[in-house]
Amino acid sequence: MNENTFWILTALAGGRQHGYAILRDVESLTASKVSLRVTTLYASLERLERDGLVRRAGEEIVDGRARRYYELTDDGVQGLTGETEQLAVRLGAAKKRLAAARPAPIRPAPATMAWGFAG
Repeated sequence: MNENTFWILTALAGGRQHGYAILRDVESLTASKVSLRVTTLYASLERLERDGLVRRAGEEIVDGRARRYYELTDDGVQGLTGETEQLAVRLGAAKKRLAAARPAPIRPAPATMAWGFAG
């Protein structure tokens, strides 16, 4: 699952939303670290709908413009759940490694030279 898909599904996990609300929700969820482009959002929603992870959940006209709503399907919930479980495993492994005491780097022993004269 790519990052855009993850954030779109995560936004929709909060309930039915229209496209612009999904864009705002993703920005809010990520503290503005992720900002989806409108074209990316709608291309992703079309693909997710074809894949059975989201479905259209109504439409209305607001200020003369069509507003289409989307929601997660059961497969979408399962997909997002699986992805979050995989991410948790990755996060746990990385945290464990970062918290472990790091061994001191192996350095070659200093060279010793004896200057002496046999005599």
